[in-house]
Amino acid sequence: MGFTRISGKMIEAQVVPGQPLYSQRGAMLAYRGEVSFTPNLTGGQGGVMSALGRRARGEAAPLMTVEGRGSVYFGHGGHHVHVVDLAGSLLHVEADRLLAFEGSLRQGTVFLGSQGGVMGMVRGQATGQGLFTTTLEGHGSVAVLAHGGVLELPVTPRRAVHVDPQAYVAHRGDLRNRLSTALGWRDMVGRGSGEAFQLELSGQGTVYVQASEEKL
Repeated sequence: MGFTRISGKMIEAQVVPGQPLYSQRGAMLAYRGEVSFTPNLTGGQGGVMSALGRRARGEAAPLMTVEGRGSVYFGHGGHHVHVVDLAGSLLHVEADRLLAFEGSLRQGTVFLGSQGGVMGMVRGQATGQGLFTTTLEGHGSVAVLAHGGVLELPVTPRRAVHVDPQAYVAHRGDLRNRLSTALGWRDMVGRGSGEAFQLELSGQGTVYVQASEEKL
C-alpha cells in the first residue's frame, strides 16, 4: 500500500480489507469509503507487553487501528510528515513522532539503558524520549512527524554522524549510538553554543534529522 505525500504536512493512505493500518489517535483528517477506526492498545504485531509497560510509565502514544476499504488522509498539529519505507530493516523512533504505519510491521520497545547504560538514559532525557524508544521492523511504510522537514543522512563504517539530540528524529539500519559531551572551556565560562551533548551514530544505516531543535 504505502503512503502518498499530499503536501509536506499531509499524507494519503490506501486501506484495503485484511491489511490494517495503525495511526496516532486524532491524526485522521478526512477519509473516503468504508473505513473504521478503533482504539488500539497493542500497536501492531508483537507489541502488547511492551506497549503495556510503556503505557504504565506514560510513554506510549495512543494508537488507533484503521481498517476497511478506502482512502484516509493523515496529519497532526501542522507538523511536517516524512515517510520512511522499510524493506526488512529496523527503525528506531519515538512513539509520539509516529503518525501512521502499516500493520505488516512488527512493533517493539527498547530500553535506552540497554543502549549505553547511564549515558543511554541521559540521551533519552536530552532528546525528550524518556527511558524507552519504539522499534518497527519488516516490510512496510512509516510516517513520522518533525518540525521544519527532515534530512536523511547516510551513516557508513567510515563516516559517523553527529547530531544535536533535540534535532534527532529516528534512525534505521545497523547503527550504534552514544551520547558524548561537547563541553569546552567556553561552555564553562558561559560563552559556548549551549549544545553540551552530541549524539554520535556509527555503523551502516540512515539517521533522520529535523530542521529544528524544537520538541514535539
